Amino acid sequence: MAISIKRRLGAMSVLAAALTALAIPVPAEAAPDFVLVLPAGVACDFELEVSGTGGPTVTKEFTDGDGNLVRTLTAGRGTALTFRNVSTDATVSLKSNGSVSSTTIHADGSWTVQSTGHNVLILFPTDIPAGPTTTLYVGRVTYDVTDDVFSITGSSGQTRDICAELT
Repeated sequence: MAISIKRRLGAMSVLAAALTALAIPVPAEAAPDFVLVLPAGVACDFELEVSGTGGPTVTKEFTDGDGNLVRTLTAGRGTALTFRNVSTDATVSLKSNGSVSSTTIHADGSWTVQSTGHNVLILFPTDIPAGPTTTLYVGRVTYDVTDDVFSITGSSGQTRDICAELT
């Protein structure tokens, strides 16, 4: 499974490379590799905790003739994720089913991402369409990132509204 966010870069981009569709709890004895808490109004209307375990992925970088990075390809099983509504303690757990993300870096500094497989995308209120939303895409999702704004340009397959499941 994967989650994407630029300013959401660190832990969140660990999440745009590989999320899953099946609700399978993470074993209690497994300590998460990361925990991220997003304030109410950012990823959902409520404070959302995202934790993840695992995440073996491989990234290949492609450069142009001048050595400039122009594309990355990331693939792998991904990360098992647990989303928790901090107020109610409701949880949704997703096992890692795998994903592939191809990112094209444009000369102006923007980038285009096409992700296939199981990917979670968290959209902020500043994104297009405006969040807060946390959605699992099973299939394909394509989006552009310009000046820290994510703009979904297309998707196919199934979607799952994680925020709605946690209310």
